[in-house]
Amino acid sequence: MDILFNAVGGFVVEVGKFVCKCIYPKIENIVRFSSKIENLKEEMEKLTKFRNDIKGKVEEAEGEGYKPKLDVIKWLEDVCELQKEWESMQDSIATAKTLAYKCCPKCSLRSEVSTQAQKIQDQLHRLIEVGENFGSNLVVENYQIIKVEFIPGTSIEGQSAATKNLNKILRLLEDDKVCIIGVWGTGGVGKTSLVNNLNNKLRKTDVSSFKLSFGVVIWVTVPKPPIDIRNVQTQIASRLNLKVDKEGNVKSNASKIYKRLKQEKSFLLILDDVWEAINLDDVGVPQPEPPARSKVIITSRSLAVCKQMKIDTEMKVYTLDEDESWQLFVKNAGDVANLVDIQPLAKEITRECDGLPLAITVIGTSMRGKTKVELWEDALKSLRMSEPHNKDVTDKVYEVIKWSFDSLESQDNELYSKQRSKHVKNKRGDIRSCFLYCSLYPAAISTEDLIKCWWAEGFLGVHDTYEEAYNRGITIIDSLKDACLVEEAHKTDCVKMHDVVRDVAIWIDNSFGLTDISHIEMSASVKRISLLSKEIQSLPDNFRECPETTSLLLQDNDLLSEIPHEFFLAFPALRVLNLSETGIRDMPCSIDTLCQLRALILRNCYDLKELPPIGNLFNLELFDCDNTRLCCLPQGMDKLTNLRLLNLPVDYLEESIIHGFFLKLPRIEILNMLPTKTRDVDWMMRKNRVTLLVPTSFDEISSLHNLTSLFINLDNSSILIRDHTWMKRFHIEIGETSKSIPFNKSIKMISISHCETFSNGELSGMLHFASHLHLLKCGGLRKLIANNSFDRLKSLHIESCSCDFTPAEEGNEQFDDPLPNLEHLSLFSVHNLKSVSDFGQLLGLRFYGLRQMEISSCRNLTCLFIVGGYFSVPKHLEEVSVAFCHRLTELLVQWTHFSSEIPRVRKLRLKELPKLRTLREPWDHIEELKLINCYEITKLPFSIQTSNKIRLIKGTTEWWNLLEWDDINFKSNLEHCFLKK
Repeated sequence: MDILFNAVGGFVVEVGKFVCKCIYPKIENIVRFSSKIENLKEEMEKLTKFRNDIKGKVEEAEGEGYKPKLDVIKWLEDVCELQKEWESMQDSIATAKTLAYKCCPKCSLRSEVSTQAQKIQDQLHRLIEVGENFGSNLVVENYQIIKVEFIPGTSIEGQSAATKNLNKILRLLEDDKVCIIGVWGTGGVGKTSLVNNLNNKLRKTDVSSFKLSFGVVIWVTVPKPPIDIRNVQTQIASRLNLKVDKEGNVKSNASKIYKRLKQEKSFLLILDDVWEAINLDDVGVPQPEPPARSKVIITSRSLAVCKQMKIDTEMKVYTLDEDESWQLFVKNAGDVANLVDIQPLAKEITRECDGLPLAITVIGTSMRGKTKVELWEDALKSLRMSEPHNKDVTDKVYEVIKWSFDSLESQDNELYSKQRSKHVKNKRGDIRSCFLYCSLYPAAISTEDLIKCWWAEGFLGVHDTYEEAYNRGITIIDSLKDACLVEEAHKTDCVKMHDVVRDVAIWIDNSFGLTDISHIEMSASVKRISLLSKEIQSLPDNFRECPETTSLLLQDNDLLSEIPHEFFLAFPALRVLNLSETGIRDMPCSIDTLCQLRALILRNCYDLKELPPIGNLFNLELFDCDNTRLCCLPQGMDKLTNLRLLNLPVDYLEESIIHGFFLKLPRIEILNMLPTKTRDVDWMMRKNRVTLLVPTSFDEISSLHNLTSLFINLDNSSILIRDHTWMKRFHIEIGETSKSIPFNKSIKMISISHCETFSNGELSGMLHFASHLHLLKCGGLRKLIANNSFDRLKSLHIESCSCDFTPAEEGNEQFDDPLPNLEHLSLFSVHNLKSVSDFGQLLGLRFYGLRQMEISSCRNLTCLFIVGGYFSVPKHLEEVSVAFCHRLTELLVQWTHFSSEIPRVRKLRLKELPKLRTLREPWDHIEELKLINCYEITKLPFSIQTSNKIRLIKGTTEWWNLLEWDDINFKSNLEHCFLKK
């Protein structure tokens, strides 16, 4: 019994010990809960302080070009995770503290929280131990990378244009949506200098925005083509203190660079002077993606290269204005430039540099300290002759720009000639020769004229049609623009060549063309002669033979009235002859010896009334006599069987065009026979004769199967055109109206004037295919619309037409829009018009696709649209222009569906509307607002909350100062958008 008792007693004791051992900690966690939590809180605070100390040391070291060790980074991340876990427990701790001890179910919560706190405490002790073991010398791994390295270069301080460009790039770097920036411009314009100053700006400690604080800024000068990817990789690796094999595998190097850059919180890569697109993946650069902090900046002379590298935005660097050019020149030339005898010459030299910073800097420096006037005169003469006056100018300016020329795709002319003779069609053409040809023009060049000359010279390759050649010409012009070798001129559809670029072009190949009249007797071997705008009054009788000359450009010499009889005998190889805008009264018979001539351009020779026989010009493809006064067709013209472009006004012809004439010109593609209207004082006397001449031959014209463009004048009785599907563009005038159409606009226009009725469907054949309709002083609009199909009409212009806008009778409402594709509507001097809604209702128009609307001089117009019922504001209307409508009081009336009827107009232009007092509607989509002499409008049609899209507000300063503002900050917010008229 004793044995049993002892055994049981021992068992009970052991069980008791075990139970106590298990229960005691839980009881302790419950009883001492608050004190344990407080202790842990204090320890967490110490850990946080410890972490901040280490983090501060790491950040300080990073600023000095060091990099944290991977185990340090891991330690900081672990501490951060522990802090998050601790913070997530706070709600449970607060709940557990409020519980009564006697509540057993709730006591279990304290026990559970205490257990979790114990785990945190154990991790905390381990982290503190690891952190203490780092020691002060092991906090960071020594990469020795300075965030931004200083790059020596010229400062742009004091240069306002360059400073604006710098600030623009800084703003782009702060834009989360912009990852890759393309900075482009002509050689020597200051792209490298700009990004150099950007680099050094980022190095300064006063860069306040954290978005401009990159982990590392890497500068790479990209080698010229063919690009060596290893070279680019080596420069990046060197900047990162990363070892790569210069001769090793490109992919292996790319992998190393990729991993290293991925460790950076952000990087800025500057790729300077990029000539060919670079694949960032091949280099090993992680592709920046929004809203990533990392950025890439590319500088290039070619916009096309920038686009190929998938830039998010592009910024063109322009040349300097005259004042900044002079300041930069004086800065480099020194005080000598301001000496009394030298300053006029120095300013002329600066003008010759045409705002190109590189040329200004190099030439200015080369003249520094030179006090002899003779040296300055010689330098100016050299520049004007397109000859670099010293080796520095050659090496540092001309050679730099020549690189752009060398990078152009080129076709060897000799090879091209062989291909042509073998009927091998070279579609690409010779872009280098096209560039050099531009140097023959001293100012703005019409793109249409330029392409015609290229085509006649054979630079565009062989094409089946002129339109194909024209398209190739446009492509080449865009390529030259992208390479900054030509640029947009102020005139529409014109380009120009920078003066220094032109000098370089002439320097590259001085035998390509002659542009100096003083050398005219020394031009035997010259290939092209350009004497544009030289104020020539006469040409030499015995001109030296030029057997290689293919272009002779004499246009814009209005004092040149005579050409020597045998003059053209000196040019047996001539392909292009341009005598436009000269004062010539007749042409010598020697012109008929130019058997190789492809283009004869006599445009705007107002005194030219007769031409000699031209039957031997059997290679002629372009004959342009626009705005001449030819009274008869030149003899032998019917032998010009290769003619493709004929511009022949017929209003001065004294005899009808003979039957069968057009059938002898089967290759004609573009035929322009619209009457001359410039400088014509007797148009009204000749108009009846003009319209009677053409119809007799119109059936012949209709049978020309290669014809794609027709510009002609007809009378009302001769409109019997059945099919227009074979023509890509036409302008058919009925009456005396005229509207010029450039070749490159694919317009099918009909212009009608003084026509009172359209009841017999005379125009049906033409109108069905027309894209543009211009009506002047016509009646019967409702019948015109009702009796014809206008499915393809995109633009409608109505001027001085008297119409009755009384609404149609009930029951006759038309449900199908007769002009379903109308995009542009212009109404000028339609005096019976009270609203556009009345006009739409008269013709049954819905304006579903209307995007642009112009209204001017409609004296009874009181509003644009009456909203509600039948009519609403066109949903796609984007541009509205209203001018000289003196009774207009509101734009929109009866605004009934406010939320759904807000117009999406982006451009609103209002001028001379004295009774328009308010723009009450919310024009939330406005980007451009022009209000000229609309002084009754004293409040803008948007609020400070909805004005974020506005880019331009134009008006008088007086009007701007009288505007009323709901918010004192509103005006200041829009001040930068205001442009004084």
